[in-house]
Amino acid sequence: MLASATRKILVIGGSRGIGAAIVARFAAEGDDVSFTWAGSQTAAEAVAARTGAHAIRSDASDRDATIALLREIGPLDVLVYNSALLLPGDPLTLEPAAVDHLIDVNIRGPYFASVEAARQMSEGGRIILIGSVHGDRMPFEGLTAYGMSKSALQGLARGLARDFGARDITVNVVQPGPTNTDMNPHDGPLVQAMHDEMALKRHGTAEDVAHLVVYLAGPHASGITGAMHTIDGGFGA
Repeated sequence: MLASATRKILVIGGSRGIGAAIVARFAAEGDDVSFTWAGSQTAAEAVAARTGAHAIRSDASDRDATIALLREIGPLDVLVYNSALLLPGDPLTLEPAAVDHLIDVNIRGPYFASVEAARQMSEGGRIILIGSVHGDRMPFEGLTAYGMSKSALQGLARGLARDFGARDITVNVVQPGPTNTDMNPHDGPLVQAMHDEMALKRHGTAEDVAHLVVYLAGPHASGITGAMHTIDGGFGA
């Protein structure tokens, strides 16, 4: 990792849940952290006030806006792409436009953000993509589009790890399982079905995921790239 004491970090999708925990963890490390948001300004302002990070409104589904943002921010030490959409439903009845929007956020977004960030990254930079255990395993109906998008991140990370390896830029995927956030609360209606699939019969925490992300961004992970790092309580075991 770069020797600078203060790293420049961008978290795409950092206003709530796992993203907010990642922002908080990097800020606690003393890093210069910015994050994007697209939904709730109130939530974004609360994260910024709590952590000292810089909140930037940006739509992850807009390729040109994402590229312009990365060019404006300038060279990063670490990019974390966390934005994602979950689109449950029967693939025979899902609206094609909704599936296209999911692909824009979950696949095109991380591709173009990673490539643009790498243009300016110095040697030793880090790109970390937040995937899902559903990239490996799909025990439930109705999540085909989501699972497809998370599997795509695996190919993206493996390919970019090769493409950027000569510059010592690492690219990794963190794959959470059931994690206690407002989108998937530990007391939600589907908890029993999820816990039945897990070795540890409990949701993980956003903070646990954030600690793994920060480890992969740190000096002791300098030899880890093109890899999937699953943190799922044994959901995929």
